[in-house]
This record gives sequence, C-alpha cells and structure tokens, in this order.
Amino acid sequence: MAAQFTVMPLVAFGLSSSLSLPPQLAVGVILFGCCPGGTASNVIAYLSRGDVPLSVSMTAVSTVLAPLATLALVLLFAGFWLAVDAAGLFVSIVQIVLVPVALGVLVNTFFGGAARRVSPALPLVSVVGIVVIVMAIVAANAENLLAVGPLVLVVVVLHNLFGYLLGYGIGRVLGVEASGRRAIVVEVGMQNSGLATTVYSGGVAALPGAIFSVWHNISGPLLATYWRRRPVEAAAPGTRPQPTGIST
Repeated sequence: MAAQFTVMPLVAFGLSSSLSLPPQLAVGVILFGCCPGGTASNVIAYLSRGDVPLSVSMTAVSTVLAPLATLALVLLFAGFWLAVDAAGLFVSIVQIVLVPVALGVLVNTFFGGAARRVSPALPLVSVVGIVVIVMAIVAANAENLLAVGPLVLVVVVLHNLFGYLLGYGIGRVLGVEASGRRAIVVEVGMQNSGLATTVYSGGVAALPGAIFSVWHNISGPLLATYWRRRPVEAAAPGTRPQPTGIST
C-alpha cells in the first residue's frame, strides 16, 4: 500500500514537472497517479500467475482508503499547478468509489441469489460504461487531443512502465516471493482509471485518465502473456504456497 500511494504519485509529479505539462493536463496526470489500484489488476495478476489473494486485498484496501489518500495526495501535488476544490473532490471520490462498493455489499447480502444470476453480465456492463465515458471525453476534447495527444500518451506509457519497474524493485528489495512480486507489480502499475476519468469528466484533465484506460488494457495483457510463459520461482521454506487459481 505504501508503494501504491507513493510510487505512482511521485512518478506522476516528476513527469508533469520535467515535461512542463500545461496545468490542466498536469492535474489530470497527478489525479490518475494518486488513484487506487484498478480492478483489472486482479485479472492480470491471475493471468500472470501472481498472488491473487494479495492482489485482491491490495485493491480492496486502496479503494477503501481512496477518499482520504487520493484526496490528500492530489491536494499535495496538484496544488503546484491549480487550486483544487477539496470538498468537491472528496464527494466525487466517495460517490464513484465507496457508494458503489457499499451498494454491492448490501445487494450481495440481501439479494445474493439475484446477484449471482446477473453477475456474469456485469463485467461487460462495466466495460461498456468505461468505453462510453472514454468516447465522450475524447469527443469533447477532439481538438485538444490532436494538439497534446502524443505528449499525453508518452506520459501515460512512461508512468505505467515506471510503476511496473519500481513495483518489482520494491517487492524484490523487501524479499517478497515471486508470485507476490508479480501481484505488486501489476497492482502498483495499473491505476483505477475509471475514477480518474469520471472525477474530471468534463475537461482536459480527464484526457490522461481516458488514455490510460486504453493503454493499461494493452500493457497489462502483454505483461501477463510474458509472465504466463515463465515459471514462478519456488517459494522459500516457511512462506505461503503459490496460488493455483481462484476458488469460487
């Protein structure tokens, strides 16, 4: 969790500063750098033969912490470019992150049977929702995208790759076993871009999150394909055994 909320915000701040991004774009980069881990990271961790329980746990905890952690980090870093409406940002994060989670828990608790019947269709619903949001952002910022799109793409790719590399390095330095390192790499490198696009869905600041939504669905599967073909190193004696799949 420390890696999640330090590596990505610092990399976002460093890239925005070194490349002299315009204020609105810099705020957008900072925002997706401060977001919690994305739910797609759990699937990528599974496909990468990573520690799935660890990945799910990190996503869950970072999501719960997001209203405070993301807010504090955005205020800290984005304040160098623009004034941020702290109250409005907090309400947006709660509405986008915590309210759906709370509703999901309630529905699963009191209407578990119905939830299980419709759950196979829900991933498609979420994908369609994100695609619609990204399309709306791109359409609303078509002129800006032509002007700054290549620069934003470079920032997004570098941010994602630094997240992967630093996540791996931190896991290795801390002595985390191989499947755990894979989970950390994916969790640190892949952000909740849905949050980044919806908080600032009406302006240029949403462009980095929108582009990241597309990019992490390219880089994540590529990383999973690479790791899928490489055996996971055996865990040292006394450590938790390697996960073999997802139990239902």
